[in-house]
Amino acid sequence: MSAPWSPSQYLKFEDHRTRPAMDLLARVAAPDATEITDIGCGPGNSTELLIERFPAADVLGMDSSPKMIEAARTRLASCRFELADITDWKPDAPQDLLFANAVLQWLPDHETLLPKLMSFLKDGGTLAIQMPDNLDEPTHVGMRTAAADGRWADRLRAADGERTTILSASDYWSILKPHAARIDIWRTTYNHPLAGLDGIVDWFKGSGLLPYLSRLSPEEQAEYLKVYRGILADSYPVMPDGTVLLPFPRLFIVASR
Repeated sequence: MSAPWSPSQYLKFEDHRTRPAMDLLARVAAPDATEITDIGCGPGNSTELLIERFPAADVLGMDSSPKMIEAARTRLASCRFELADITDWKPDAPQDLLFANAVLQWLPDHETLLPKLMSFLKDGGTLAIQMPDNLDEPTHVGMRTAAADGRWADRLRAADGERTTILSASDYWSILKPHAARIDIWRTTYNHPLAGLDGIVDWFKGSGLLPYLSRLSPEEQAEYLKVYRGILADSYPVMPDGTVLLPFPRLFIVASR
């Protein structure tokens, strides 16, 4: 992903963003894991869960964002972190667990990527994946609609393609079945209570909006967000106490060799 990540913006909603990682980890059965990598570890919130669950394991956090790696090292000074790109990364040793929370949606060609990740596992090892599955939600339709504004449409056209379209559960089953002895796939929709429409905008400023905002000047960013917020108003009613519920669907996969 070309847009710069902001750990502080991302962690404004840490409790909400960490819950799917907790739910994913709850389905991982690897009591004797000793080699673990947190792929796309971000600011270390998911890495911290792995260290707590597997205190005796060698846990590595890996991310392509220098700012995220810096934040993770500050958070977990005793843990190893590595700056690397998943597309050409390879572990030093076969892994018991590869944990990929909210990262693979930024990478293309899952038909090739997932079998490659499975090949990095020990026999009995596990690949655990969680991906936002929200490109058809009003939040993301609204991003594309706002990006079509003639003031910046030419520059933002490429931003639409930075997220990979998530495949169906049956597609992922077919991709993984030749490489896995056990596969568990499910989809969950979380309903996050946020502080009005501005809460939704603030949430996605730390993730989905980055490819759009990074291509605009500060003045244009403010105008784009104004257009985007107006679009959101049609789909997310504000309740009497000022709260808006943000439905957020996510796809989970746990595949073991």
